[in-house]
Amino acid sequence: MRSIYVLLVTGLFIIACKDHKDDTRSSSDYNLHKTNTLSQLQSFKPKKSEIELSKYGNEIGKSKQETKEKPNVLFISVDDLNDWEGSLLGHPQAKTPNMDKLFSEGVLFTNAHCSQPVCTASRNSLLSGIHPTTSGWYSSTKNMKKNYDSVMANHNMLPEHFKKNGYNTFATGKIFHSGESDYKNKTNDFWTEYSPHFWKNMEPHIKKNGYGYRGTMFYPFPKGGGQLVQLYGEENINKNYRDTNRFYSLCGGPLEDADIPEKGMYDEQIAEWAINKLKEPQNKPFFLSVGFIRPHVPYTAPKKYFDMYPIEEIVLPEIPENEFEDIPIMGKAIAYGYTPKGGWEDVTAKKEILPELIQSYLACVTFIDEQIGKLIEALNESPYANNTIIVLWSDHGQHLGEKRHFRKQALWEESTKVPLYFKVPDNNGNGQKSSQVVSLLDIYPTLTDLCDLPKLSKLEGQSLIPLIINPKKIEDRAVLTTWYYKNHAVRSNNWRYIQYRDGSEELYNHKIDPGEYINLAKNSEYADVIEEHKKWLPKSNAIPAGSAEWKGDKLDKRIEAWEKDNNLPVWLK
Repeated sequence: MRSIYVLLVTGLFIIACKDHKDDTRSSSDYNLHKTNTLSQLQSFKPKKSEIELSKYGNEIGKSKQETKEKPNVLFISVDDLNDWEGSLLGHPQAKTPNMDKLFSEGVLFTNAHCSQPVCTASRNSLLSGIHPTTSGWYSSTKNMKKNYDSVMANHNMLPEHFKKNGYNTFATGKIFHSGESDYKNKTNDFWTEYSPHFWKNMEPHIKKNGYGYRGTMFYPFPKGGGQLVQLYGEENINKNYRDTNRFYSLCGGPLEDADIPEKGMYDEQIAEWAINKLKEPQNKPFFLSVGFIRPHVPYTAPKKYFDMYPIEEIVLPEIPENEFEDIPIMGKAIAYGYTPKGGWEDVTAKKEILPELIQSYLACVTFIDEQIGKLIEALNESPYANNTIIVLWSDHGQHLGEKRHFRKQALWEESTKVPLYFKVPDNNGNGQKSSQVVSLLDIYPTLTDLCDLPKLSKLEGQSLIPLIINPKKIEDRAVLTTWYYKNHAVRSNNWRYIQYRDGSEELYNHKIDPGEYINLAKNSEYADVIEEHKKWLPKSNAIPAGSAEWKGDKLDKRIEAWEKDNNLPVWLK
C-alpha cells in the first residue's frame, strides 16, 4: 500500500511477512508496513547441497506422473489487479483468503512492477520478454503487428516457446489483450488448444447496459450503464460519446442474477474451462494459461461480493490538498485521464461515486479470489499437484483516486506495482516474501530456467531463481516502466525516479514516503540519487511501432491546449 488511508493512525516500521490466517487484520497492521527498511546487501551463493532450480525438471519435484521429466506450469493472470490483497497490505478491507493462502505456500514478490502500465503493451512485453523501449510496442496491437516479424525474428512468444519444446499449451480468458492471441495468424503457433470466447453472443439485455462499449469481454455493466452514464445522462452518452469516447466504463456496481450471463460471469466460465482441463489426462507436460478479466472496469460482480463491503464502511485513500503542486506538467497531463472533464473532476462531481468505485473494485477482487481458489483446489485434487509450477501475475496496477487519478496508464506506484508469485514444488524458499524490486519481464527467463528450456538471446529480464531459492536476498537493481514514448519511471528497492520526455522529473523516497506525496527531484541533496537512477534509463528509445518518426501524441496536445488557453484544471494545480 502506498497511500495513507483515512482510518489508519501514524506509525513506523513494517510487518514484512505477516501471514494472515483470518480476517481479523486491524487497520494498524496496514499502517505498520508503510515504511520499508533496507536489508543489508548480502551476496548469495547456493551451497552444493542446495537444489539447483534451473535443473528443476530433472532434480526436484519427482512425481509418479509420466510428465515428471518436465514440470507443468499453471500460469494465472489477473487483469488490472493492484496490491489490494491481504498478503500485500494494499487496502485494509481487502478480503482475499484464497490468494493469501496460496501466497503463503510459495514466494510472493512484494515489489514487482510492469514494463508498461496498460493491458496491451504490458502483456505483449511480458509474453515476448522484450521491453517496449526496444520493440516500440507502446500502444495498440494494430501498430504492433506492423513490426511483429522484425521484433520477433529468431524469437518466440512465451507459450510458443513451450509448445516448440514439447509442451501442450492451453489458454482460456485474457492472456494477450484480445484473449488467447493478438495475432490471429500466430494463434496456432502459441497454443495446442484454447477456449471459446465466452463473451460472444451475449444476451441483448446485458449488451444494452454497455451503451456501445466495444470491449465485450468486460461486460456485464451495471444496470443503467453505471455512475458516469448517469452523471452525463443517457441521451448525452448516446448522442455524443458512445462512438468517440467510451469513458463511462469507469463504473461499478452489484449484479443481480438477471444481470449476469446465463452460464455465469465470464470469469466463472474461464475457471470452469481450466478446471475441466486439469481433470483430463495429459500425455505431455502442460502450460495452462488462465486469464481472469476482473477487476478490470466496469467493476461489476454478483451482489453477494458487494455485501461483504458495506458502503458506509468503505475506507478511502487520503489525497493531500497540495497533491499536484510539485508535479510537472506532463505528470498532470497523464493524471487528467480520459473522461471529458478529467477523471478526478467527474468522479468527485457526486460524493457517492468514489466510495462506490472503491467498494466495487474490492468486490471484484474478492470475486476473482474465489475463482482462483476453485482453480487451485482443482489442481491440488489432480494428479499434477506435485509437479506443477504456479505463477500468478497482473499486467499492471490500478489507481482508485490516489494522485487524483483512476485506472492505470501512469508512472506512479499504484499504476506500476503488481502482485507476482511463484510456487515451485519442493523449494525450500516457499512460504516467504521477497522485497527485492523485480519486473514482469523476469517471468519469461525464470520459467525458461525452471523448465530447462533453451535460452533465448532477446529476453531482457533476468531469472528470479536466486530469489526463489533465497527470498531474503537483496540485489543492487532497478526496473524500468515506460508510459508512451520516452516517459520513464525507474523503481529501485527504495526509490522511484520519473523522467518525462520534456526532461522534468519526480523522485520519491519509499522508505519514508510510500504514498509518493513529496517530490524530491528539485532538492539538490538528492542529486546523487537521481544520477544513480538515470543509469537505468534506456540508452535508446524505439520509435512507436508503425511510425517512422516521433510527431508527438495526445499528451503533448493536451499540454499545448492548457498553455495556449491558460486553463489548467484547478484540481491539477
